[in-house]
Amino acid sequence: MARRWRLTLMVLTGLALALVLAAIVSVYLLLQPERFTRMLQTQARTAGLELSLASPASPSLFPRPALQLDGITLNAVGASAPILLAAHGQLALPWHTLLGGSTAISELEIDSPRVDLDALQNWLSSLPPQPEGAPPNIPRIDTGVSISHGSVVRGNQLLLSNVSLQAGSLATGEPFPLSLAAVTAAGTPLQLQLSATPRIEGNALQLQNISLHLAQGESIKLALTGSAYWHGAANASANLAGKLEQANADQYDISVQLIPADQSNPLLLALKLDGPANHADLRLPPLALAHWWSSLDDPATTQLTIPPGSGHAEIASLDVAGIRIEGLTIQAGDDAPATAATAAAPAAKPAPRNKP
Repeated sequence: MARRWRLTLMVLTGLALALVLAAIVSVYLLLQPERFTRMLQTQARTAGLELSLASPASPSLFPRPALQLDGITLNAVGASAPILLAAHGQLALPWHTLLGGSTAISELEIDSPRVDLDALQNWLSSLPPQPEGAPPNIPRIDTGVSISHGSVVRGNQLLLSNVSLQAGSLATGEPFPLSLAAVTAAGTPLQLQLSATPRIEGNALQLQNISLHLAQGESIKLALTGSAYWHGAANASANLAGKLEQANADQYDISVQLIPADQSNPLLLALKLDGPANHADLRLPPLALAHWWSSLDDPATTQLTIPPGSGHAEIASLDVAGIRIEGLTIQAGDDAPATAATAAAPAAKPAPRNKP
């Protein structure tokens, strides 16, 4: 009797091992990790990017079909500095794909990515211009995107840490939700909630029903609504309006307008702020402003310059990076540099405006 039980147990154990081995082989054959790896690499090359993995993708079936990606590197073709480095990623797959349906991804998860803005900007600037009159494309994203423990850097400078991002599917005519949480280099929590409905109308990309909520710690809260249009290159426009709240201060009306470039003027960002003791009406070229901001970190820069733009601002008090400025008046124009008057806190009164 004991010998019969031992024999039965050995047979059952052998059957269990065979089933496990068959399941592993079936998972590998169903998921076909090489197929999805080639698909991702092909899509990356179409955009002028190179995607590489530290090890081949590995499949899993439970709790849902997925492919595990380790050691992800994404860089522009021919570039040495990577745009993105990630320790781990996962592609969740729908069951119909496993059963012979079209190749699709239901969700993309990336853990501990590191994004270099300098490398990203270099890749964007190398892209060929869009043919004149050709409608822009919406890069359809059928998947949800989830990013955790990320960081954003510029070269060796850390800009954001502990980045967490959740985004839904992106398709024309459908609301696109996005939420982001991060910590700035100064240790301040940052939260962003964005939703918009993208749509192609003629040769323009429209972003309708834009709703943006931004909070920086407990000190600043910004809420904007509006719409935007993009016809390609610097031919873009936007109209957003809302409220800006500062801790221990009143609420401010704020409006942001993006004015498209023409033959004589660059792309301009018109910013208006109106509230108790603080008023601003500025026009800033965003591309030149971004270049000016980047030059602040350049070791070769020995003298601080005035940011580009025109308009005026009257700020009763301003807190920047632990420094408090009171009585700030700025008057800037195309033919004269901006002037500013400041006084030490807390006894100073606002300085009179200086005309250029």
